[in-house]
Amino acid sequence: MALFFSCFYEINNSRKFVRQRPLRATSPSFEFSESFRSLDFSSCSPPKEEAEKSLSDHEEEEEEEEALVVVVGLRELDVRRKEDGSDPDPEPELGPVESRPSLDDVEAILRYEFNDKRLLEEALTHHSFADKSFCYERLEYVGDSVLNLLFAKEQYFRYPALPPGSLTRLRAANVDTEKLARVAVRHGLHGYLRHRKPVFEEQILEFERAISDYPLHSSGLVKVPKALADIVESTIGAVFIDCNFSLDTVWKVFQRLLEPIISPSALKLHPVTELYELCQKKSLKLRFVDLWSESSSFIVLVNDRLVGKGTYKPKKDIALNRAAKDALENIGKLLREEESTYEDDGDLKKLERDKELR
Repeated sequence: MALFFSCFYEINNSRKFVRQRPLRATSPSFEFSESFRSLDFSSCSPPKEEAEKSLSDHEEEEEEEEALVVVVGLRELDVRRKEDGSDPDPEPELGPVESRPSLDDVEAILRYEFNDKRLLEEALTHHSFADKSFCYERLEYVGDSVLNLLFAKEQYFRYPALPPGSLTRLRAANVDTEKLARVAVRHGLHGYLRHRKPVFEEQILEFERAISDYPLHSSGLVKVPKALADIVESTIGAVFIDCNFSLDTVWKVFQRLLEPIISPSALKLHPVTELYELCQKKSLKLRFVDLWSESSSFIVLVNDRLVGKGTYKPKKDIALNRAAKDALENIGKLLREEESTYEDDGDLKKLERDKELR
């Protein structure tokens, strides 16, 4: 038996040699190795079934060895690429979770202590940092619904004379992406967001600079990092679940954080809506011209006269809003000219009538 396996080992080595240097059977230059020629097959005659079984088992082992060689080779190649700096897409070095700010500080900001700390951790974890099954998206879904319900309840009792349309606009202004992103920045919640997207830091800095020109709300004139609003809603959802679904507790925690809450007197119309309403009231012909594909801009024509222009390459909606805002600031001059022309025409007609009477 030992002699059989010795012979089989030599045969297998020869098979490997043939596989590594494949040649056509008709090739006249094909020659077996000397080790293969010197094999003595006379004493290697095991039963057919046993030989086939042994051969099958050995082929499986051989495939496993080849797969292992491939894996090891790839690992060695990866190590060499990283050592000599030739790796085209190296993984960023990430600090351990422990090096990040403690979530205990978030409880101090909220003035609320969680019974289940994992809810708070989940509320501040972006899907880029962990698995999709453990990120803030589900809690954000809950928090969004809870926040809308809280404002509907609060405004219903606070403004009993306000019609439904006005209540809807007021609630929307207090729960929109920009308003909630301001909450996250004002209280520093973004510093506890666990993520692996370096671009977030740049976007947040740009947002902080942009809102300095609009103390309460920009009405769609600045680009907002959605993740900032998301973590406010997810944290609301986490508190709602942790406090056993008490709306009163959630409102007590977040009413202070959501300040300043926009009131009906401070509510401003969206610039596009405001411009449409003004032109309709004054019987003016309004037209927006989309030049986004050419120059990332919009222009506004009123009575076929250029009154506004807005440009913003990163986002089309913001360019439109800025054009409307610019038009609102310039349309006063057009209205004064229209009124002056109307008055001049009236004076002229009056003079003509006086001449006829004479």
